[in-house]
Amino acid sequence: MAFTFTLSNSSGVPYYRQIVNQVMYAVANGMLKPGERLPTVRQLAVDLQVNLNTIVKAYGELEIRGVVNTQQGTGTFVSECGTQIDPKEKQKGIERLCFQFLDEIAAMSVSTDEVITTLKRIIKERTKNRKGDI
Repeated sequence: MAFTFTLSNSSGVPYYRQIVNQVMYAVANGMLKPGERLPTVRQLAVDLQVNLNTIVKAYGELEIRGVVNTQQGTGTFVSECGTQIDPKEKQKGIERLCFQFLDEIAAMSVSTDEVITTLKRIIKERTKNRKGDI
């Protein structure tokens, strides 16, 4: 598999949530294609140096969301409909995250220009890093 998972222990986001977010991002942006196999639970736990249950929890949540399908003895695969998200639900989720983000930024007295500049830099770095993983 070409996609590489990374975890940050300084982000405050639980590891299982980081894995879910990375898979969702990769599927939404075409870095993980329908039918593509994800690493086994054991392999990903070893690679990321986390407890097996962390991976089980992440894969379980992805399966509930319909993003992946687990086939006993075969593996976990990106689902064929994993990229199909209800547009209204997607928009509500985006707005909810933006409101949370803006509330936190306002509490830090950060200007809009600083936020936009930082976001552009992060997106550029992330895109560059992800292309290198493919």
